[in-house]
Amino acid sequence: MRNFERNAIFIDGANLNMAVSCLGIDLDYGRLLRLLRGKASSTQAFYYAAVTDAQADGTIHRLTDWLGHNGYIVVTKQIAESIDRFGRLRARGSIDVDLAVAALAMADRVDAVTLVSGNGAYRSLIEAVQRKGVRVSVVSTIRTQPPIIAEELRRQADDFVDIDDLAEKIRRVRVDTVG
Repeated sequence: MRNFERNAIFIDGANLNMAVSCLGIDLDYGRLLRLLRGKASSTQAFYYAAVTDAQADGTIHRLTDWLGHNGYIVVTKQIAESIDRFGRLRARGSIDVDLAVAALAMADRVDAVTLVSGNGAYRSLIEAVQRKGVRVSVVSTIRTQPPIIAEELRRQADDFVDIDDLAEKIRRVRVDTVG
């Protein structure tokens, strides 16, 4: 990862969690943040998560609370759930537009953007940020079947980093205690 003076990091939480889960990485969010920040003099890291009412009080709440106290700016969005006419549970809500709007707003104040997502819907966001003279790195993976990163997103990025290559640097370190 290159080091820039002013960097903004945008993490699509669901996409990141899917990638590390598929790769079998027990993610240490603190180590991830330190690695993504690098030696930049100014970095803001945004973690986006869409949550249901049930998740708001559970594991995702504990995670987002921890992230908010440990260097991340957490942005959550409520997912609306409903039952369709066939009796299936449907969820509506996405953080994609929220993340894209924030990234475009930051583009005039940073040298580089790091996007942690494989969602191909962000390709046009990357292109728009690049037109403002900002270098864009994308962190995701091609090492799953199918790959989590969309090919058009990987090709649009200035730099692509496979999260699997970072595994040893971002994996949670277990401390065994003898007792």
